[in-house]
Formats: sequence, C-alpha cells, structure tokens
Amino acid sequence: MEKRERHFVLVHGACHGAWNWYKVLTLLKSAGHKVTALDLAASGIHPKQAHELRSLSDYLEPLMEFMASLPAEERVILVGHSFGGVCNAVAMEKFPEKISVAVYATALMPGPDLSFLALNEQKFQRLDPLKDAQFTFDQGPNNPPTSLLFGYNFMATKLYQLSPPEDLTLAMSLVRPFRLYGDDALLLKESKLTKEKYGSIRRVYIVCDQDNIIKEDFQRWMIENNPADEVKVITGSDHMVMFSKPKELSSCLQEIAEKYS
Repeated sequence: MEKRERHFVLVHGACHGAWNWYKVLTLLKSAGHKVTALDLAASGIHPKQAHELRSLSDYLEPLMEFMASLPAEERVILVGHSFGGVCNAVAMEKFPEKISVAVYATALMPGPDLSFLALNEQKFQRLDPLKDAQFTFDQGPNNPPTSLLFGYNFMATKLYQLSPPEDLTLAMSLVRPFRLYGDDALLLKESKLTKEKYGSIRRVYIVCDQDNIIKEDFQRWMIENNPADEVKVITGSDHMVMFSKPKELSSCLQEIAEKYS
C-alpha cells in the first residue's frame, strides 16, 4: 500500500529552537512527508528577545499564527518535545479541528484535570539542581528570576548525556534564554484546557527511559493523571530524543501518523 504524505509540525522545548529537529526533519522529509519545524518567540532565529515576552501567549504566537494559516481541510500531526508539550496543549484547545493526533515526546502533558501549574509544581519537586544554569533578574535580585539559560554541565549531564557530542556542541552555540512567567492567574487562564476541545484529540505519549530531567517516573505520573490514547517507549534515549535516537523517533512518528491520521 502506498504511503500518503502527512504534515508533521515539530515544536521544540525550552531554550531550544527549530534547529533541534534537523535530523528528524530530514528523515521524515526523505520518507515523503511534509514537515514544519517552528521557532517559538525569542527562540532559534526568531527576532524577539526573552525580555520582550510578557506572557505565554507571546511565546506561542508563531505556533498560533501558523495553525491559523493552515487550509481549512488540512489536519496535522502535532509533535511537542519537553516544554513543547504545553505548546501542544494550547494549540489543541484553540485549533482542535486542525490536528489529527498530538504526540508528546518526553514532554509536559497538562490536561483538563491536570493544570499546567499543578504539573509545574510536580516538575520542580522532582527536579535536580540546575547546576550552572544562568538566571536573569529583570526586576531586581529580590524578585523571582525572569529568564533561564541552561549551562554546559547541566545540558551535558541532564539533557544530552547519550547524544552525540557534536550535537551538544551545536546546542551550546544556539540555545537562548527561556522566559519564566510569574503571573500564575494569567498562566492558568492562557493554558486552560477543556474536554470538549483539547479532549477531542487523540494523544500519544513517547516515553524516553533514560531522560535525566523529565525522568521516566514523572512521565509515567503524567500519563497516569492524564491518560493518553497510546504510550510508546524509546529505550536508551536521553531527554534529547531527536539527537540520541533520531531514527527511532522518526519511525515512531510515522507509525503514529499511519494509525491516527
């Protein structure tokens, strides 16, 4: 049976950009699919700076504009990695008719009964020290930090420990500060999800068993508290599955596309 072209939309995590999909993007395109990898605001080559973002909506603007621009009849496979899972969820709530399936690759997965703030609290309870991460305090040192940039040691041991060293070298030249949003009421409003919209879209979670930042027990906790339609596992993958296991991730995404779209 001839495989038909699908459209994959790839959403990166904190501090990263569209560049982190270069291997998977190439594999999916060579298999005959259409692929869009987006830079969210103040990420990758997007011109805005972190300090210019005032809300999660500002950060998500490139994804929302892209989803709005899709032809009415087109439905995409939306793939979020890490914090990209939160971006997935907001897009699902706003554009349910344009998404055939949402994929969470070792990603944060909020839901109607699992708010982003509850998820964040659980994440920080489980998070190891950020080692050499750099924080920015735009509003003075006595106020909470306003942005975060991962450091080399943290990335080498928590994110890229099983990835090729050249990909860590690439990342160190391309990562950018990630805006931290302190207004809980606004965050809750912007990330509110409903069973009618978000809940109407099928979800697949890809567990990465050697992830040192969103560890497997936390991934399983999210799945237990916000069950997905299917759970797949990529063994031997660190957090940056697109670098440590690109072929396996690409195959996994194509299997999901064939089943759900």
